[in-house]
Amino acid sequence: MEVRRTVPITLAVDSDDSALLRDTVDEFLWAAQYVTDHAFDGEYVTTSKTTLNDETYDDVRANTRLHSNHVQAARNKAAEACKSVVTRWKNGKKASKPQFTSPHVVYDHRSATFHDDYVSLATVDGRLEADYVLPADSDGTPHDEYLSSDAYEVTGAELHHKHGDWQLHVHCKTVVETDTPEQETTENGTVLGVDLGVNQLAVTSTGTFWTGAEFDHWRRAYESRRGDLQQCGTRWAHQNIQSVGRKEDGRFKQLLHRISNELVSEARENGCSVIAFEDLTDIRERTGASWGHKWAFDRLYDYVEYKAEAYGIDVEQVTPENTSRRCSECGFTHPDNRRGEAFECLKCEYENHADYNAAKNIGLR
Repeated sequence: MEVRRTVPITLAVDSDDSALLRDTVDEFLWAAQYVTDHAFDGEYVTTSKTTLNDETYDDVRANTRLHSNHVQAARNKAAEACKSVVTRWKNGKKASKPQFTSPHVVYDHRSATFHDDYVSLATVDGRLEADYVLPADSDGTPHDEYLSSDAYEVTGAELHHKHGDWQLHVHCKTVVETDTPEQETTENGTVLGVDLGVNQLAVTSTGTFWTGAEFDHWRRAYESRRGDLQQCGTRWAHQNIQSVGRKEDGRFKQLLHRISNELVSEARENGCSVIAFEDLTDIRERTGASWGHKWAFDRLYDYVEYKAEAYGIDVEQVTPENTSRRCSECGFTHPDNRRGEAFECLKCEYENHADYNAAKNIGLR
């Protein structure tokens, strides 16, 4: 049986950091309200996270400085509030469009890092660190019993501003042990590693490949079409360039939705509780990808993240250092292990597709 607890912790924050947190709160609430207003702007109230993500993500990113995970959290908050309203209507109860006014921000384990005596929080201007305000003797307190206990793990938190103080409500959970014998796990049985690239858009540690050929074909086709229209220079051509852009965006989103659905299904079919991607921060420099590919990688990660959440599957990013050079069988790392798309370990002579080997290493991370 799973047990969940919430641990309230006051944070020690100076005036500069407090102003930064206020800015983050303001933009988070704006984002949640923007998505909610969009959901109500139609004949029916939109409650689908997928639809709201497609229709509002780019606008929110363009109009705020929020971390991508905060954009997703604001969308989730809005979608859940809208769904609650629709449920009340179906039950014959009164409900109006949600208004987000209470100062708070939702954090997960990607936008916040929790330590024994302090926390690192993502804001609209980088990260800040805030110490916990704890009693001199914290024995027996919720912090000691849950947050510092090896029996509990942190799943996320909400930051609130009340009575002049910043308070973090940290969510923890654990699974109480039973007499049921542990199920044996096979290789890659709990973590699905995903390697991203140009030739192969995605490769999993279970050996499934999604080629980048279709993405590249349509990217070149749309670029060529835009180039031809730009040479015309007419008003008609300008309008058609915008139309081409919308068609391109829709086609790529459809492709990435399909791949993300299949990735989540792959994780479920193999009993995986975590899907691990390589850190996307410098992926262009590592892979030689275009800005279009970087956009596709970020969007694919976002899609997988919120779709996996529905099945209780966590999605992580891990350091990519040497994942393409390390042998997933014996651990030997050398630049000459990889030659193009071929991998052959110089030590144990293990051979396989280089991206598949990298995906296994990402899963092991």
